Amino acid sequence: MFSLAAALTVSLASAAAAQPPARSITSTLDTLDRVRAFHDTAISPDGKRVAWVEDISAAAGTTAIYVRDLPSGNPRRITGGDGVKAFQEEGIAWSPDSESLAFLSDAATPHQLQVWRIGLPRGEAIYSGINPGRETNVTGQLSHPTWSPDGKLLAVLFVAGSTQGTGALVAYKPDAGVVGDVVEEQRIAIVDRGQLREVSPANMFVYDYDWSPDGQWFAAEAVEGSGTNNYWIAQLYVVRADTGKTSSIWKPPLQIAGPRWSPDGKSIAVIHGIMSDEGQTGGDIYVVPASGGAAKNITPNLEGSARALAWRADGRIIFHEYVDGQSALVTVAAAGGPRTTVWSTPQQHLTFTSVAAHADAVSAVMQSFQQAPEVYAGAFGGWTAQTQTNAAIKPLWGEAKSLHWASDKFNVQGWLLYPANFDPAKKYPLVVSVHGGPSAANFPSWPSRWNAVLPASGYFVLLPNPRGSYGGGEAFTLANVNDFGYGDMRDIESGVDAAVKAAPIDPNRTGIIGWSYGGYMTMWAVTQTTRFKAAVAGAGIANWQSYYGQNKIDTWMLPFFGASVYDKPEAYSRSSPITFIKKTKTPTLVLHGDRDSEVPTPQGYEFWHALKAIGVPTELVIYPDEGHAIAKPEHQRDIEQRLLAWFDRYLMR
Repeated sequence: MFSLAAALTVSLASAAAAQPPARSITSTLDTLDRVRAFHDTAISPDGKRVAWVEDISAAAGTTAIYVRDLPSGNPRRITGGDGVKAFQEEGIAWSPDSESLAFLSDAATPHQLQVWRIGLPRGEAIYSGINPGRETNVTGQLSHPTWSPDGKLLAVLFVAGSTQGTGALVAYKPDAGVVGDVVEEQRIAIVDRGQLREVSPANMFVYDYDWSPDGQWFAAEAVEGSGTNNYWIAQLYVVRADTGKTSSIWKPPLQIAGPRWSPDGKSIAVIHGIMSDEGQTGGDIYVVPASGGAAKNITPNLEGSARALAWRADGRIIFHEYVDGQSALVTVAAAGGPRTTVWSTPQQHLTFTSVAAHADAVSAVMQSFQQAPEVYAGAFGGWTAQTQTNAAIKPLWGEAKSLHWASDKFNVQGWLLYPANFDPAKKYPLVVSVHGGPSAANFPSWPSRWNAVLPASGYFVLLPNPRGSYGGGEAFTLANVNDFGYGDMRDIESGVDAAVKAAPIDPNRTGIIGWSYGGYMTMWAVTQTTRFKAAVAGAGIANWQSYYGQNKIDTWMLPFFGASVYDKPEAYSRSSPITFIKKTKTPTLVLHGDRDSEVPTPQGYEFWHALKAIGVPTELVIYPDEGHAIAKPEHQRDIEQRLLAWFDRYLMR
């Protein structure tokens, strides 16, 4: 354990010693730290090679890029360095002819990514003596390189002069002096013969983009003004590649993601739906005429949620769907109509899916509750593992079961993760782990953080997907609009009842935990019911009314509440845990980063202060120099140790 000058806490060592966990938490965390994450995968347009990005050291932020000939070539590392040292390397993109790879690397200057590219002739010895070339020498944030359709140019997203990553998850820069919006524009830029030229307008933040098939235009998911705060009002634009002339072609009712231009150049497909976080994508697929006009939903009544899409050469769209707890790859015509599932499997989850432009082949990172992440690639329905990076790491928990239960008019799905060394003759405690978002989902993926620590230490863990989650269709995702804490809470409580019926769980030893929206639901739960005997709320919202004026991303609330707090204060009050704080009896541990722009630290203080005032056992721990996502490994470890000791104190008796 380490000391935190900003931490408000008492020692939990005696509680941990009084009830030792089923497995040493240090051993569990050490095993979890051995898992090497994958950050991207890309299959070549001809479907004959696959590239991927994997961790070298998560603590140091170093990664490695590998390329492998399919189906069974030897993986070879691609780097901007000498092949020995480790760097931050990411952003892989194949050239249209499948002969070159573009990527980002900080090999030239630490912590400053630059664009690199390397030619890759065919054959096993292709990498011997071939060196990549650095294409840029800029200061700022670079991401998402893509090739022009003719393979002559590269485009990137660029934030000039920035020394900090974009988005609301990173620790915000402390305010000083006159406070106002700090607008860092993320622009589309073209790299040509070593020179970088910004293309999209200076007052616009671009989240994602795609080349038109003739190379003359870009489709852009973008917004005027701050990128951190305004994602929820982003529009679909087209941008001239030569002059930067920009026109909005669709102002969507909700959020959009992943614009992709059709092969014939006539239309642009996007995913549209209610999305509470940029990058956490889910919804229906809409097709918009590239020249402007009415957008068409081509997946009405989709059973699940589309998470990524790509065009096929024949004009059909293939998309990754998450539905009823499982992943699927599905095709649909650009005009809509019947959908065909080309791949699906239970209890496995896909990320970073990449589809070959000119072949029936795909790559993705695949994982499950029982299998740590690995890269898979090959033909549809016949892909195989291309890595064995995590093959030696075995699960530290028991099996996972998909549960369904009725709640109001909905059929709700969730996952029940069994404890290690499960004995059906024993009764076990249960902790409900509520996901963030709320537009997100608990996927059948390799558990991390407390979703691994708790079952490894003798707990059942319920991972519900209540209304507001992805995977049940867009109407289900929209079902918590103007209803935070009510219908979704009924879904969670019904899920606890279903879990108690399905497994030997002691209903008198249940707890609840969550981060972000999950932290809010934890705070809400303890003000609504006494069934939970312990709670851990991370980065939770205690008071929607004060939160509205404190956070740096207030526009996200408008689609969910229908109006600002100044126009509709009663809606914010009725869903605020602080409104019902005097009903709370549950001991609650509160955790927070001190520079969180999504959920500012005063929310944690407000809830902790109120619990102290009414005599409910509570502790508040503040993690210095952390944003909404806790990044430092020592802080992550401290969180897991504290929450396990907290639940052991109140539930392991």
